[in-house]
Amino acid sequence: MTEFRILGPLAVVAADGEELPVVGQKARAVLTLLILRANEVVSTEFLVDALWGEQPPRTATTSLQNSISALRKLLGADVLVTRPPGYVLSVESDAVDALRFERLVAAARELEPADRAAQLRAALELWRGDPLPDLALSAEPLAGEVRRLEELRLAALEERIDADLALDRHPELVAELEALVARNPLRERLRAQLMLALYHSGRQADALRVYQDARRELVDELGLDPSPQLQELHAQILRQAVPRPRRADATADGSHYAEVAEALLGGRLVAVVGTDSRALADGLAHRFDYRENGHDLTRVAQFVSLTKGPGPLHDELVELVRDASAPTAVHRFFATLPPLLRERGLPHQLLVTTAYDLALEAALLDAGEEFDVVSYIASGRDRGRFQHRDPSGETRVIELPNTYATELSLEQRTIVLRLHGALDESGAVVTEDDYISYLERGDLGAAIPVGVAARLRRSHFLFLGYGIRDWNLRLVLHRMSGGDPLAYRSWAVLPEARPLERHFWRVRDVELLEQPLDLYVDSLAQYVGVEATA
Repeated sequence: MTEFRILGPLAVVAADGEELPVVGQKARAVLTLLILRANEVVSTEFLVDALWGEQPPRTATTSLQNSISALRKLLGADVLVTRPPGYVLSVESDAVDALRFERLVAAARELEPADRAAQLRAALELWRGDPLPDLALSAEPLAGEVRRLEELRLAALEERIDADLALDRHPELVAELEALVARNPLRERLRAQLMLALYHSGRQADALRVYQDARRELVDELGLDPSPQLQELHAQILRQAVPRPRRADATADGSHYAEVAEALLGGRLVAVVGTDSRALADGLAHRFDYRENGHDLTRVAQFVSLTKGPGPLHDELVELVRDASAPTAVHRFFATLPPLLRERGLPHQLLVTTAYDLALEAALLDAGEEFDVVSYIASGRDRGRFQHRDPSGETRVIELPNTYATELSLEQRTIVLRLHGALDESGAVVTEDDYISYLERGDLGAAIPVGVAARLRRSHFLFLGYGIRDWNLRLVLHRMSGGDPLAYRSWAVLPEARPLERHFWRVRDVELLEQPLDLYVDSLAQYVGVEATA
């Protein structure tokens, strides 16, 4: 594979490692512009304007064509393709070092600090110096791209330093950060990182001095005070109240289980049971030859619905779900609770799910328990309403949610709320279009039966197995809280959370616990007073 390198001097390197000669300033500029827009059509008009400005010579188009011809001989007609109204550099994304750099940086954001730091280092090693120093940068498109690349490089470096700070590598970062601050005196993120590195290295006075230097530079150069974030960090250092980086994953202890068990047995806990949709997305992608990177279920389902129709999508989803609907320890734990709740005269559970499988219902049936199912209707004339299926199998559309109380009662039996519908004749919220329609319904909360809605508003939540790979998590929170913080203390349990997931729960004031779900519910079972699940 021929490589195109612009993170440094322009270079084209053949598969055998030999650098190909790109002769002529104009040809090098043309190739650079094509590399910067790899796999996109770059118009002749744009190229002429970028290279010669608003008043190009009459020979500009001919000169451009000569450059294109020379480049095509060097690279091959299958790489430099004429496509009206211009030209395309047709290459694999990894053939361009800048694209590979951006991909590595984006992927690193989902990794733990140690892996994130390592991957960002690997991305930064692709740089061979300042970008494109050997080209004349009078053309604004080239100059603008150079500025963009330099900003991406510096931002990636800051992210790598953040990862190293999270790993408590403060003393070894001080010298690097001092040099970076000297070269970028107005960049407040670097100042904050240097303050943290100094403070956690036992150098509080030096950290405060960095702030004063930053304040002086900002006032003198821009007439501005430091940002509120930098001022807050300064105040924390003065109070000696800067927390050290979080090193260990949070796991549940006895007090946590006791608190959750008390809320559950007091009828003040709603469990929201999630499932990983990646296996479902991968199966659907394989079945319909979906080749895009990243098998997000909503996107794959959208592709199938548009190319094959909603019927084949539904049929295949039902088949895939049938193969993956065996109850887990989590489902079986909740299925063991109804006898205990009845024995103590307590209300039954309201269990919420956005999954498409029937594992929760299967676990309740295996335990010999009756239950009601309330599910969203995603298609047909009753779209946007909910329907109720009672233990006999009779299904009714909930026409008047505010009066639909006697038919549904947690005093009688468990209620399963399928917030995104089910894979039956009423459909489910599964494609991107479905989710957009679902978001548009601002009155969705009013469509839920009044008793169920009241329980949702007055409960703690226990989210089990919810990551942020799909839209489910964000939408279920939005629908239950109207976008506001949850009113009662809530918890989320994940086997292993990514940094973005930790941040997601933290800003919503939900305590995140990281441990296997089956071990979590087995421990909770002991505090609730039921046998551990199999």
